[in-house]
Amino acid sequence: MSYDAVIIGAGPNGLAAAITLAQAGRSVIVFEAKDTVGGGMRSAEVTLPGFLHDICSAIHPLGKSSPFFSQLPLAQHGLEWIQPKLPLAHPFDDGQAAILDRSIETTGASLGQDAGAYERMMGPLVDDWPKIAAGILGPLRPPRHPLALMGFGLLALRPAERLAKSAFKGQRGRGFFAGLAAHSIMSLDKPATSAFGLTLGMLGHVVGWPLPRGGSQRVADALACYLESLGGKIVTGRLIQSLDELPPAEVVLCDVTPSQLLALAGDRLPAGYRRKLERYRYGPGVYKIDWALDGPIPWLAEECARAGTVHVGGTLGEIAAAEKLVWQGKHPEKPFVLVAQQSLFDDTRAPTGKHTAWAYCHVPNGSTVDMSGAIRGQIERFAPGFQELILAETSLTATAMERYNPNYVGGDINGGIQDLRQLFTRPVPRLVPYSTPVKGLYICSSSTPPGGGVHGMCGYHAARAALKAF
Repeated sequence: MSYDAVIIGAGPNGLAAAITLAQAGRSVIVFEAKDTVGGGMRSAEVTLPGFLHDICSAIHPLGKSSPFFSQLPLAQHGLEWIQPKLPLAHPFDDGQAAILDRSIETTGASLGQDAGAYERMMGPLVDDWPKIAAGILGPLRPPRHPLALMGFGLLALRPAERLAKSAFKGQRGRGFFAGLAAHSIMSLDKPATSAFGLTLGMLGHVVGWPLPRGGSQRVADALACYLESLGGKIVTGRLIQSLDELPPAEVVLCDVTPSQLLALAGDRLPAGYRRKLERYRYGPGVYKIDWALDGPIPWLAEECARAGTVHVGGTLGEIAAAEKLVWQGKHPEKPFVLVAQQSLFDDTRAPTGKHTAWAYCHVPNGSTVDMSGAIRGQIERFAPGFQELILAETSLTATAMERYNPNYVGGDINGGIQDLRQLFTRPVPRLVPYSTPVKGLYICSSSTPPGGGVHGMCGYHAARAALKAF
């Protein structure tokens, strides 16, 4: 049987591409290597029975704010967003914590002497979020709202370490912003790392940092259910190793990174394009841990017990030093750790009275080093007695992350470094970055603009480009 479009990979971008094409009336089939759809949106009982863990993504500000996802009737297909009481808390050694609240003023107040500075910086950006989002959640193009994007860009292009020091005077404000910017998975002295901190801060005020009831798998399942309601077909448990295995189709969209595209397409790709894909740069990886706990994490700062996400790393200096070591191919003794506490707000995640915790830190690409002790130590630092609550623990090194999901090359969950050299030109510089020199062949993964995150915008834009081929 032939189709208008074949999609390889049922991650957020593959499903978004398939839905976009199906909405346009095209016949679509999706092939997924694993037995379930999801890519980075999967959940499973990986520690003990009854404890449901998110394997990869957990907290979804971009999923909630995605211009594409927000237009879909996902609630009708089983997706329910939960808003934690606080999107984020960032503890310090004095037992206090800075917080990201939906209110800019409340957030600023938690930063002490930097309250006014935070409000002056974030207020105009939050007001302009719809205009800014239109400029940053897609390929490079002439901005529709140049003034709003310029206001964002003047701050966003700066290294996060430098912006934190110039914008804030106190340790709270600086450390808080460093934690946000560290989501870039780059050394904080690199240009444009501020963009990640500013964007995540804006999202906290605009849509919060929500989590899906029942696990991240519910996001994938809702997308798949909606696709099937449009007539799309999904085949799971089918690993595609060559484009020659696919049924006839007008277009093929690949939710894979450049290394997999090279393997899939083989000699179909011109030599020059292949060489450019071979030079594509992957970034640091992650070391991931899931815990089944006998109770909630006993944070010293009470704000942390109300937050869906906790940034564990201390001051700007500590976080910047840790991220720089990772960028240099080293493993920090005190890593910056991201912790999610889904079971505090979602009673489907653990048996009554028990809890789960989800955490990861950044490591060099391809790392096989066990960082579990360092991660536990950082949490214990701000939550004495944490380790006594651990009933079971499961971890994945950076290389194990890649085995779990081949798109995480070397443990890189962003599909490649997201610096100025590669953010809008990923995977190679082209007028339409989703297209390839092969007619009808497109790439739609996070290795295309706007990059990593559960938002589906890479797949949406790739499908829009592919529709022009019909």
